[in-house]
Amino acid sequence: MKEHTMSTVRTEQIGDVLLIEINNPPINAGSLTVRQGLSAAIQQLQAQPELRAGVIIGGGTTFVAGSDLREFGQPLQKPQMPSVIAQIEDCSKPIVAALHGAALGGGLELALACDARIALAGTMLGLPEVTLGIIPGAGGTQRLPRRVGVPRAIQMVCSGERIKADKALELRLVDEVVAGDLQTHAVALAKKLAGRKCRIRDEQVAPEDDGAIEQAVQAALRAGKRRPAVLAVLAAIEAVKNAARLPMDEGLAQERAVFQQLRVSPEAYALRHQFFAEREAAKLPEALQAAPRPVQTVAVIGAGTMGSSIAICALDAGLDVILLEQDDAALQRGAQRVAAHYQSRVAAGKARPDVAAASQVRLSPTTDWAQLARADLVIEAVFEDMAVKQDVFRNIDAHARPGAVLATNTSYLDVDAIASLTARPQDVLGLHFFSPANVMKLLEVVRGRQTAADVIATGMALGKKLKKLPVLCSNAFGFIGNRIYNAYRKQCEFMLEDGAWPEDVDGALTGFGFAMGPFAVADLSGLDIAWRMRQAQAASRDPRERYVAILDQLCEQGRLGRKTGAGYYSYPEGKQVKTTDPVVRSVIEQASAQRGITRRPLSVTEIQRRALLAMANEAALLLGEGVAARPGDIDVVLVQGYGFPRWEGGPVFWARQQDLAQLTQDLRSLAHESGHGFVLAELSALLTP
Repeated sequence: MKEHTMSTVRTEQIGDVLLIEINNPPINAGSLTVRQGLSAAIQQLQAQPELRAGVIIGGGTTFVAGSDLREFGQPLQKPQMPSVIAQIEDCSKPIVAALHGAALGGGLELALACDARIALAGTMLGLPEVTLGIIPGAGGTQRLPRRVGVPRAIQMVCSGERIKADKALELRLVDEVVAGDLQTHAVALAKKLAGRKCRIRDEQVAPEDDGAIEQAVQAALRAGKRRPAVLAVLAAIEAVKNAARLPMDEGLAQERAVFQQLRVSPEAYALRHQFFAEREAAKLPEALQAAPRPVQTVAVIGAGTMGSSIAICALDAGLDVILLEQDDAALQRGAQRVAAHYQSRVAAGKARPDVAAASQVRLSPTTDWAQLARADLVIEAVFEDMAVKQDVFRNIDAHARPGAVLATNTSYLDVDAIASLTARPQDVLGLHFFSPANVMKLLEVVRGRQTAADVIATGMALGKKLKKLPVLCSNAFGFIGNRIYNAYRKQCEFMLEDGAWPEDVDGALTGFGFAMGPFAVADLSGLDIAWRMRQAQAASRDPRERYVAILDQLCEQGRLGRKTGAGYYSYPEGKQVKTTDPVVRSVIEQASAQRGITRRPLSVTEIQRRALLAMANEAALLLGEGVAARPGDIDVVLVQGYGFPRWEGGPVFWARQQDLAQLTQDLRSLAHESGHGFVLAELSALLTP
C-alpha cells in the first residue's frame, strides 16, 4: 500500500481504491489546506491508471463538520469548495463519501458531490448555514432537492435541521448505514462502483405540487421571521426553487453569488462572532485548568419550578438525581412536575417512552437530608433569600460527603457569603441556571474567592454534560448577566421619567431585535422579584443616586405583572393591552413631576442607543473588575440568557462597531442624564479584541 501526505489530507492506496483521509482536528473543517489536499488527491486518483475508485473519509471523530468560518470574513483563497466539488464530479472514477460523526454544511455538500455515501449509524447530517446568516455556497441548495424534493429541501435548509443517518437513508441522502469498520465498508462499496459514475447533479428534481412548496415556504418564513434569519431564509427559498427551474450550472452560479453577498453582511459577521465566542466561553483560562471531579449523582435541594427543571436537566444527561424537599407535600409537587414533563414529551413524540421511563427511574425524591451523603454534587435551588440559602448550606455542610461539590443556584447573591456557612468554602461555587432550566442553554459558573480549580472545572464540565453553554464569572452582584440587565433596565426606567411610556421603550427594543422589551419581561417574570431585590438593597443605597420608584409604587398597588392581571400593562383575561393604562400613566407622570422633569417624546433611535450604551458601559466595568474573563463571554451571556439579538453579536460586539469618538461622547452624555451613581467605564478593555 502506497501512502502520501499533503498538509491536512492523507492518501493511501488500498488495492485499486485510493483512500483520501481528511485530518484537520477538531472538526475537519474544510479549510484552505483541506481543499488543496482534496484537489491534489483527486488529481492523483484521476492520473493513476491502476486506481479505479476513491473514498473520502474523515480522520478522528468526524467527517467534515463545516467550513473554516475564520476564512469567511476575508477574501476567499483558491481552490474554493465549489471547484473541488467540480473536480469530484468531473473525475472519471467514482468516489464514495464515508461519513461518521457529522457531515454538516460544506461537509454535507462535499458528500453530496460524491457518487455514493455510506454512514455509520448515528452520524448527523445537515446544512446549518442559515443560522450563520448565509446560505449553502457549494451546491447544497441544488443537490439536496434532487434527492429529497423541493419542500423537504426548503425545510432542511431554512431551519438548519440536523438529521441522523437512519433518516438520511430514508431520504436517499445516504446509500448505506453501517456499523463496525467504516473504512472497510466504504472501500468495499467503492470497489462495487468501479467503472460507474452516479452524480446527483445528473438527476432531475421530482415535480412537486405548488401547494406543498408554498406550505413549506410559509413554514420556513414563520420560523425565520426575525432578522437575520429572514434574509438568509428568503435567499435559501429562492435558491432551492432554482434547482427545479434552472439548469444545474446556472443554479449553482446564482447560489454562489448570493452566498458571497451574505457572508460579508453585518449580520453574518455578528453571527460568526457569537459562534466563536460560544466556543471560547466553554474553555477555562489556563491558570484555572484542572481535572474535574467525577459526578454521577446530583442532589437538588428545592423541588419548586427551578429545582424540578434542574433535576430534569440532570436526568436527561444520564445522571442519578436526589430531589430533596422540606415536606412531603412540596416533594410530591416537585416529583409530579418531573413526571408531567416526561409525559408531555412522550405525548408530543419528542421522547421515546422507554427513555423517559429510564430517566424517571433515576430520580430519588426524599425529605431525608442524610441522602445527601450519596451525592457527588449538591445544587441548592431554594428561595432567593440570603438567610434561607445560608440556612440550607449549614445543613448541606452537615450531611454532604467530603469532596462533594456544593453549588448555589443564586441569581445575584454573594456566593462567598453563602460559602462562609460551610467548613469547606473551597468546594463551593455558584451555578446560575436560567429559567426554565431544562430549556435555556446558558449556565453562569460563579467562582468564589476560595473555590478550588477542580471545583470550577467540575462546574464547567457539568454544564457541557447538561448540553448547556457554561460561562465562567467571578463573584459579584448579579454576576455577568443580571449585572448588565440591571443597568439596562435602570436606564429604561430613567427613560420613563424622561418622557417615554413603557410601550415606547418595549417597541423600540423589540424593533432592535430583543425578543421582548424590559417592561413586558418584568410583567412576565413578576414585578415583585425586582421589588424584593430593591428592598434588600434599600439600606445601602446612596440617597444621592437617581432612583426610579415607579416599579415600587405599582407593586404597592398590587400590580405584580401578568400573574395579578396588571403590572406595567393590563391583562384582561390574560391578554396584553398594547398601551399603558391610565393608572400606570399617572404613576409615571407623578414620578417625572417629583423629579422636576419636563417630559418629552423619545425617538426610537434615542431609546435604543441609551439602552445599548448602558449595557456597553456596564460590560466595560465588568471587564475592568475581572468579573468576566473575556469580552466575548459577556456577549454569550446576553444573547443566550437575556434575548439580545444574536445577529447584533452582543453588547460588546455592538460597541466595537461604533465610532470611538462618538461612543465616548455619547457615554459621557448618558452619564450626565443618569446622574449620581452612574460610573463611567474605561473603554479600553471593552474595545480590545
